[in-house]
Amino acid sequence: MKTTIDIPEELFIDAMKAIDVHTKRDVVMYSLNEVIRRKKMSDLADKLGTFNDFISQSELMKLRMTP
Repeated sequence: MKTTIDIPEELFIDAMKAIDVHTKRDVVMYSLNEVIRRKKMSDLADKLGTFNDFISQSELMKLRMTP
């Protein structure tokens, strides 16, 4: 799909350097894919929750020794 948008040239140049790509199209494709990836990761974390309780080394060893 073709579209016309007004984006500052310097912003594209900085983005191209930051993600090591050579075309404006690559910057846009990378950016769109990154937005989608982050949204999917956020949705997954919302569904599965997060892990905040870490087990200590001694607790881990006790669990391993328990038959």
